[in-house]
Amino acid sequence: MLADAQLSALSDPTRRRIVELLHRSPSSVRELTDRLPVSQPAVSQHLKVLRQARLVRSTPVGASNVYALDPQGLAAVRSWLESVWDDVLEAFAEAATITPKESPR
Repeated sequence: MLADAQLSALSDPTRRRIVELLHRSPSSVRELTDRLPVSQPAVSQHLKVLRQARLVRSTPVGASNVYALDPQGLAAVRSWLESVWDDVLEAFAEAATITPKESPR
């Protein structure tokens, strides 16, 4: 299935929170650790999973890395969601055009 790796990575609430934080602004591991109730090693491990799923990417800045969202991985999630959403909308439109049988009075 399209976006399997991304959806699997996003199944964890801490990783979803990291994505939300990076949506606001690129951040270092230290900056993310300061905003999350988990240890620095845990944040690093979560970032590794997100990076492997192509949801985040890192850029070396001095002695640390700055993490940001990866548009390519997010595009895979969006594409999958849009395909599912299109199917839902089509089913809704079809259901809305069916004339219900009149109930006896």
